[in-house]
Amino acid sequence: MATGRTHRPATRSRGIPEATVARLPLYLRALTALSERSVPTVSSEELAAAAGVNSAKLRKDFSYLGSYGTRGVGYDVEYLVYQISRELGLTQDWPVVIVGIGNLGAALANYGGFASRGFRVAALIDADPAMAGKPVAGIPVQHTDELEKIIKDNGVSIGVIATPAGAAQPVCDRLVAAGVTSILNFAPTVLSVPDGVDVRKVDLSIELQILAFHEQRKAGEEAAGTESAAAAAVARNDSAEQGPDGDVPAVMPA
Repeated sequence: MATGRTHRPATRSRGIPEATVARLPLYLRALTALSERSVPTVSSEELAAAAGVNSAKLRKDFSYLGSYGTRGVGYDVEYLVYQISRELGLTQDWPVVIVGIGNLGAALANYGGFASRGFRVAALIDADPAMAGKPVAGIPVQHTDELEKIIKDNGVSIGVIATPAGAAQPVCDRLVAAGVTSILNFAPTVLSVPDGVDVRKVDLSIELQILAFHEQRKAGEEAAGTESAAAAAVARNDSAEQGPDGDVPAVMPA
């Protein structure tokens, strides 16, 4: 086990805008898929489409990394994977603790993507004494009484909070006091942290509400389209019944 704190490596990414940083994982995911298919190079248009952004934005983002591609050839896939991984700090092992091993916490513990993306689940922590020692994803759950010692022994700087809302802030305070400087929050509450601590919030209910908004808007547009089509059909029928000068023609006698 590591006995000291894991410090962030020196990086040039301080000069990269936050919006660009947020898109780098999207590029890395698309590039990793290309690498797994042994694709050697990719154009900005192809990569932008795979990542869901426009190519001009992608080229601007990559300019912050010092990558400009080669005209007529594109970008070297393997080099970009390395370059983006380095900027994101994924070329080293990041120990992570997950606090709150309910259904969500257990699902996160069982997620196989951590290891392949530069993260190692160092410990699972829960306040329920009955959970202590129970293995989840092959890792024995430890009680929250051990939280500070676990963080120190493993050099943890990233914590994941998957507790109920009421427990999230106290857990956050303990994580920060123990030296954790980055937190991924799945609890449905806003956390208060001091300067120098980064928090990313994942709220599934908010994401679903945003999708519901878009579904409602699409349904409204479809209804409006149907009404417009019906109105147009009525107008066409009215027009067909009119004479050349716009008057309704007289009914011819039988």
